[in-house]
Amino acid sequence: MNLIFLAGLALLVAVGFLFGRSRANVAAQSEAMHSRPVYHGAFVAIAVLVPMVLVLALGVPAGNHIVETQALGGFAPSLVDDSLKRSALLRDIIAVVNGQYSGNPTPALQRAADTYASMRAFANTLVLGTGLVFGLLGLAYGLRAVSVRFRARTQVERFVKVVLAVAASVAVLTTIGIVFSVLFETVRFFERVSPLEFLFGLHWSPQTAIRADQAGSSGAFGIVPLVTGTLLITTIAMLIAGPIGLFAAIYLAEYATPRFRSWAKPILEILAGIPTVVLGFFAALSLAPWLRESGGILGLDVASESALAAGVVMGMMVIPFVSSLSDDVINAVPQSLRDGSYAMGATKSETVKKVVLPAAFAGIVSAFMLAISRAVGETMIVVMAAGLAANLTFNPLEAVTTFTVQIKTILVGDQEFDSAKTLSAFALGFVLFFFTLTLNVIALQIVKRYREQYD
Repeated sequence: MNLIFLAGLALLVAVGFLFGRSRANVAAQSEAMHSRPVYHGAFVAIAVLVPMVLVLALGVPAGNHIVETQALGGFAPSLVDDSLKRSALLRDIIAVVNGQYSGNPTPALQRAADTYASMRAFANTLVLGTGLVFGLLGLAYGLRAVSVRFRARTQVERFVKVVLAVAASVAVLTTIGIVFSVLFETVRFFERVSPLEFLFGLHWSPQTAIRADQAGSSGAFGIVPLVTGTLLITTIAMLIAGPIGLFAAIYLAEYATPRFRSWAKPILEILAGIPTVVLGFFAALSLAPWLRESGGILGLDVASESALAAGVVMGMMVIPFVSSLSDDVINAVPQSLRDGSYAMGATKSETVKKVVLPAAFAGIVSAFMLAISRAVGETMIVVMAAGLAANLTFNPLEAVTTFTVQIKTILVGDQEFDSAKTLSAFALGFVLFFFTLTLNVIALQIVKRYREQYD
């Protein structure tokens, strides 16, 4: 039904546009019009589009609710009121309707399937008919509005602004939805675990034992080891990616020839397209054994899974974020600043250090902040190279873990969303959200402060 509805929608919109433009062209032959014919055609198309989309958006959910309610009306309330049993019944009914039910359905299930099929056909026909009627009414209204003095362009531009505003609000509403969905589960977690224990505890072991006499039966939910592990790996990654990415950006923007830049920059950005699981394999199978053997030669005890291995490979991953964004920012510095520096007798290197980099400082900081946020949110490299052990250590040669790794570990497999262990994943996500939000706020403040100096 949806395909038929969409096909009818597209046909009526196209007809409305063509008829509206044609009618405007006829009217324009006798007198100058306020808006061009194409705007009149667009207005008629919008007059058809809006009511049909509203019918589809409102009619389909309402139809589904009515159809499901009628189909399940013959079953006991104890089955219908339970969400799991209700979903199972609906799956069985749909399977019977589609002829995919294994075995012989019970009489009650067969009656429900017959009711479902008949009501579904009626609902689809009703939505389709209503949509076509409203579409035709919109077509008639739009064609009637076409005239010499009608401000079609104003109406079309107003509709476009509304569409753009709705599109812009999607990101905001999505963010708000994510925050509240995580916040509710976090509040449930803090009803079981003290926030002070969570924020300042020195031990992280969310696994709960089956019996009360087993060790760690109550779990330990202190995130300090996760904070140190996350910061340690991120620091190592930025010590690798920061200098290499910035120096690469300076060379490509200021010193490289156009020919060298044309192939060097795409090759450098290929690093951003390598799947993180591939980088994790490289860290676990190549870099980590090499670090362990090299450490043994130097008399150092390097763990088979270490923060150093994960940090180095993660630094390789975020190099393109620093280099590409910094390169764009450096290229955006006005050439007049460079020319003025050269006119004062400064050399190329002096101009880069004293003029270009200070002018591009705000953008470079933003690039670093984005790279840090990307490193903080990485999971697979840490899982494969740094391990799962929540060790409270600042030694890069030992195994550590991060927020994202623990979230992934806790939520793998079937989970009971009523235990402190599972709810702790949402609390970790909430803390991680505010951590990245703080980084973004800092970056915005730096950009705001230093951009005014060079505008």
